Amino acid sequence: MTEQEHRAYARVGLLGNPSDMYGGKTLSFTISNFWATVHLAPSNDGGPLVIRPHPRHDLVDFASLPQLVTRLQNEGYNGGVRLLMAICKVFYSHCIQHGIALKEQNFTLSYDTNIPRQAGLSGSSAIICAALSCLLDFYNVRHLIKVEIRPNIILDAEKELGIVAGLQDRVAQVYGGLVYMDFGKEHMDTLGHGVYTPLDINLLPPLHLIYADNPSDSGKVHSTVRQRWLDGEEFIISSMEEVARLALDGRKALLDKNYRELARLMNRNFDLRRQMFGDDVIGTVNIKMVEAARSVGAAAKFTGSGGAVVALCPDGEAQVLLLEKVCRDAGFLVQRIQVAPSPLPLTEGNPPF
Repeated sequence: MTEQEHRAYARVGLLGNPSDMYGGKTLSFTISNFWATVHLAPSNDGGPLVIRPHPRHDLVDFASLPQLVTRLQNEGYNGGVRLLMAICKVFYSHCIQHGIALKEQNFTLSYDTNIPRQAGLSGSSAIICAALSCLLDFYNVRHLIKVEIRPNIILDAEKELGIVAGLQDRVAQVYGGLVYMDFGKEHMDTLGHGVYTPLDINLLPPLHLIYADNPSDSGKVHSTVRQRWLDGEEFIISSMEEVARLALDGRKALLDKNYRELARLMNRNFDLRRQMFGDDVIGTVNIKMVEAARSVGAAAKFTGSGGAVVALCPDGEAQVLLLEKVCRDAGFLVQRIQVAPSPLPLTEGNPPF
């Protein structure tokens, strides 16, 4: 059996997030600026199953106590080993539950990633997504686990670890490219997943990514909004429904290549989120990133739940230069987004249109 290596890219939520957790709709795409790679090497006969720690992300040797503390303050406690272990468990359980036979051979899993931590770019799910692809090919069961189901498996692995999230990121990373997603209750109840429609990545205008080098003040993820939605608070329900409609309207704007309308929708998405979650939850650094982009007339919103911002300059390259300067002056990193095309063969995903 040959070795396997798969890559999954960082994700940008263009419109509709965070309504994926609330039966909504989203538009998302993957970017080739950042990625995670997982490598699977078959074990020799009788060899053990090994989850190999990353020499930097799973560091356990420190020069001193102050270095350990600094490391934890900047990087947190969690590396990628737990992610690999969780997807192995969930993948195995899924196969057992669905009568999918797996050969008796072990392997070694290792990973690497350059996705910035705590930047709202789905770095954790990228590692899990890449690992799932390795497992599908190692066990030759890709044809037995539908592409629509794979995001659910990835999310289940994250739930194992107490990670609270919706399906949007996992769908984007499984499908790759640009995807319109409908998580309506009727779809989720009858299909067990949303309806996912790949779109031509060439519909996207030039976009830029803004993020902080040290996103320590990235706010809380979903705060009390989830509970308020479950409690039936009208403001939260109506606002989340409007957020979902932005994705539908954004799809039309993309198909029409109406990028000024797209810019308006992006700004509205962030404004609605800010109204629902409040500034204390959104975080000071996150607000400053959005305000820096808007100060030169660019549209801006979160790529995910905070830590990075996607910006659109509807006035062209002169405006881009202003955006780059204002971000640098504010101490933020900015780079042009490179959209990653879908890795799926047309037999697995719907053909782009």
